[in-house]
Amino acid sequence: MDPAKVTELKLFVDQIKANPAILSSPSLRFFRDYLESLHCKLPAGAYGPGHAGTSSKRDTSDIDMEGLEDEDDDAKGPENPPEDLESDDEIVESDVELEGEIVEADNDPPQKMGDSSIEVTEESRDSSQEAKGKAMEAISEGKLDEAIEHLTEAILLNPTSAIMYATRANVYIKWKKPNAAIRDANAALEINPDSAKGYKSRGMALAMLGKWEEAAKDLHVASKLDYDEEINAVLKKVEPNAHKIEEHHRKYERMRKEREEKKLQREREHRRAEAQAAYEKAKKQEQSSSGRTFGGMPGGFPSGGMPGGFPSGGMPGGFPSGGMPGGFPGGGMPGAFPGAGSGGVPGNIDMSKILNDPELMAAFKDPEVMAALQDVMKNPANLSKHQANPKVAPIIAKMMGNFAGPK
Repeated sequence: MDPAKVTELKLFVDQIKANPAILSSPSLRFFRDYLESLHCKLPAGAYGPGHAGTSSKRDTSDIDMEGLEDEDDDAKGPENPPEDLESDDEIVESDVELEGEIVEADNDPPQKMGDSSIEVTEESRDSSQEAKGKAMEAISEGKLDEAIEHLTEAILLNPTSAIMYATRANVYIKWKKPNAAIRDANAALEINPDSAKGYKSRGMALAMLGKWEEAAKDLHVASKLDYDEEINAVLKKVEPNAHKIEEHHRKYERMRKEREEKKLQREREHRRAEAQAAYEKAKKQEQSSSGRTFGGMPGGFPSGGMPGGFPSGGMPGGFPSGGMPGGFPGGGMPGAFPGAGSGGVPGNIDMSKILNDPELMAAFKDPEVMAALQDVMKNPANLSKHQANPKVAPIIAKMMGNFAGPK
């Protein structure tokens, strides 16, 4: 991105920090919408008078590790839905206090560069060196603009010389034009990736722009390739800032990681709570359904009777005291309960045998089996439609055996 535009953007952001009401301007509505799409929290002033805004922005200078540790314990409770976990304020990095002066980025048109495709003759090399000599003389006299002109001539005559670009880059640094210096340093390093002067001039130019980490990296490479006192002097100013920035990034990366881990933990706890609640609900529904099977005690007989005999009112839909609906004929009917007396249940049934039969008692708890039994009791002719059911047919057969009377 054009450094000039970066500078303008920084000034614009500084103005917004000083006066958030700037964002309330209709002409900046698009920018405010963009910030909101990134889930930024804007102060009320950004929406103009009478508007509450989305939220107030936190004072980033107060964000520290302790602030993360002291989050409200209630927010961790499994009763909070996942969307609540998303509502925490984002961690915004505070400014780093750095030392050293930086210069305003130069926005001049790019300087002339040589054509690397042309053939360089011995004569042009000599002429290039002559132009460089004139540049050195101009530099000694403090005539930097004149020195740039001579070095540009030298580069055009010999565009394959990394030293020419690195020398012009150094003059741009003296002239406080860091962007022009970086362009020349890049050209020098493209020709010779091991150009110590190329790394040195680029590192110094980056330091002038306040790009401390990048500057330190280039200056360290330059020092390894060809150490000199000037590089060491610049590193002493650059390295402290580079270290502060690195530590700053590590701190906030650690904070973000811890915040994300806490968020994931709360989400896991919430999912466990939901699963437990669903399990308890299903368990209660199962118990309730089992308890209603016989209309009385869970899995048992109606409250009017106890094991050992049926109540006078009979089982629900079952054996009424007056006999089965329609009654069984004295000789029994095919497929029905043989041995039943006319109009009632046979009197020689050992009910304790039924009540002590685990298979029958288990079957009585199965709604499907009980529905089939009740269906047959209401209308014995319905027996035929249940004989193909592998779950129901054996139970009916066993019941028929108990109703068959003594053998």
